[in-house]
Amino acid sequence: MTTTLITNIGSLVTNDPTQGTGSPLGLIQDAAVLIDGDRIAWAGKAKDAPPADTAYDAHGRAAIPGFVDSHSHLVFAGDRTDEFNARMSGRAYSAGGIRTTVAATRAATDEALEANLTHYLREALRQGTTTFETKSGYGLTTHDEARALRIAAAHTDEVTYLGAHIVSPDYADDPAAYVELVTGEMLDACTPHARWIDVFCEKGAFDGDQARAILTAGKAKGLHPRIHANQLSYGPGVQLAAELDAASADHCTHLTDADVDALASSNTVATLLPGAEFSTRAAWPDARRLIDAGATVALSTDCNPGSSFTSSMPFCIALAVRDMGMTPDEAIWSATAGGAAALRRTDIGRITAGARADLALLDAPSHVHLAYRPGVPLVSEVWQKGVRTTGHAG
Repeated sequence: MTTTLITNIGSLVTNDPTQGTGSPLGLIQDAAVLIDGDRIAWAGKAKDAPPADTAYDAHGRAAIPGFVDSHSHLVFAGDRTDEFNARMSGRAYSAGGIRTTVAATRAATDEALEANLTHYLREALRQGTTTFETKSGYGLTTHDEARALRIAAAHTDEVTYLGAHIVSPDYADDPAAYVELVTGEMLDACTPHARWIDVFCEKGAFDGDQARAILTAGKAKGLHPRIHANQLSYGPGVQLAAELDAASADHCTHLTDADVDALASSNTVATLLPGAEFSTRAAWPDARRLIDAGATVALSTDCNPGSSFTSSMPFCIALAVRDMGMTPDEAIWSATAGGAAALRRTDIGRITAGARADLALLDAPSHVHLAYRPGVPLVSEVWQKGVRTTGHAG
């Protein structure tokens, strides 16, 4: 197996606190990384680098772990341009929101859905995302939810069953019957294609009792819970996440002190999704409050056609630093190691021996430039599973 040494790295984020000065980022100056197959074999000072079969010169650029986008909704058809335009223009808009995407997704062929998915995956990869989670939730029938997951599972191991996105329009007059479908026939059809189960616990979607029933049914089938919690209002979602040992409580915009304490004292990661607040002009989550309390925080895009149509983790980092109280170091950690924690993974989100060889080089001397130079396409080279996949020749 061929080994490759990426050398002349000006600044390397390892997310290994035993490296460098002992900060969570494990920052190494004048660094090198040895890749063996699809794994990191070594990382450290360039002067100490072991021999390799081939070398790649980073020309003094910064290197970071590949981004881990732990919350997205990429199996869909159509878009909601008119809805966004109306919202940003202060006009009333009466179309169906999520239901609009549900109708378009149901009408799309498998080939069209997969082509759309791979388009956004390539877009994200160019911006440094090497691991992504994605959900169903725009089919809301047994057939359409199962096919969405089957399509997603061909491209990622991190697939989430979200039949409980909203109550299906077909069951508008009988939400209890829809919960029965989601926890019964639909769950049986979707379980073979998914690792996770999710529910939108919110007024207008599913209440705490319904969410508990859905997540508990998923756990009984071997799916691990995650939850859309406390996005639009205060509610039971975060407490339920901690109770059920959910890997992640996502959004976390409206939190009581008890909610913050529950996250800080549990293994549940608070996944913040600033693209949603940007796109809807909603209140920003308070990352500073969570971090100071000791909660683990992840950043993710929430890429979806309605409320956060961005695949850019660098953009979300810039928003988190500017509007959510995070430092640049905290934001880069949350977009890499934090996302890995939200997926309960230890093989991604870091550049250490044994980790998957996922990393990005920046056209910048430091990771801080991701927040310092918002909107600039700084990711110039990406390695995914040890293969250089995008960028230009060094």
